[in-house]
Amino acid sequence: MIRGALLIALASLLWATTGIVAKFLFSDTSLQPLTLALLRLLVALPFFWVLMKRELDSRTAAGEQRRLWPSVSPPALMVLAALGLFQAFYQGSYLLAVDLTGAGIATLISLCLPPVLVAILAAPLLGEKPRLITILALIAAIAGTGMLVVSDMDTAGSLRLAGILMALLAAAVYTGFTLTSRYNSAGTPVFTTAFICFLVAALLLLPVVWLSGGFGGLDTLGPREWLMVVYIGVVPTCIGYVGFFIGMKTTPATLSSIIVTLEPLFVALLAWLILGEVLGPIGIAGALILTVAVIVASVSSRSGTPAKE
Repeated sequence: MIRGALLIALASLLWATTGIVAKFLFSDTSLQPLTLALLRLLVALPFFWVLMKRELDSRTAAGEQRRLWPSVSPPALMVLAALGLFQAFYQGSYLLAVDLTGAGIATLISLCLPPVLVAILAAPLLGEKPRLITILALIAAIAGTGMLVVSDMDTAGSLRLAGILMALLAAAVYTGFTLTSRYNSAGTPVFTTAFICFLVAALLLLPVVWLSGGFGGLDTLGPREWLMVVYIGVVPTCIGYVGFFIGMKTTPATLSSIIVTLEPLFVALLAWLILGEVLGPIGIAGALILTVAVIVASVSSRSGTPAKE
């Protein structure tokens, strides 16, 4: 339980760097958000292919028949295709929100609503009934995130509607991704899940970027900007999502949705360190409430759930 929670927390930290780096790219180049979403997937796919092949080789060494492609049942393949669909929509809507508003407000909104939606839907769909203290911690996490949102609005001086709507769409899509990941986590191997998920997402985004002329901005990228694209594809995408998938194996969907609310806190801290954005009193209070809520939720979940070997 603790290992899974720590892996999801690490994934949240790595994901937090995505919006910061993406904002630099959008400010300095003509790169479109959907194009960046596709590029990060294309960079990540070879890594996941290698990891998936190692996974297949380890199963061959254990006595299974050697395969060039994993054996996935049709129901499991449909689940993975759904993960890819969610991933494509999330990547596009989130990066659009970052471009239209900012890394902070986009991340805050896109990860503020999913814990509420997951908590509501996890009981009927996954049979996970959260304890009272977990629900209270969830409410505190949402309150803390809301305070960070208010602080960001004060800094921006306005409410950026188009970007907020995109962030709301990302929140809805991320809810589906979290629930589907939990449903699939006990079946298909981790790296097979990751590869097929991102392959489907890339295939869905490719024609959209092509038809919208999104490749036109690639000529504005220099070596520095290409390194940023590679970073987004390797660190937050490869390392972050692998940690998330592994962590989901032993972490209930409700708890994992609370832990990933650390990402807005990480974004706020990175924005302060890298961009010089200073949190006001409301933002600092919200960050503290958010941190305490995650700790309480982790402890209560551990004490109320039997340990898994």
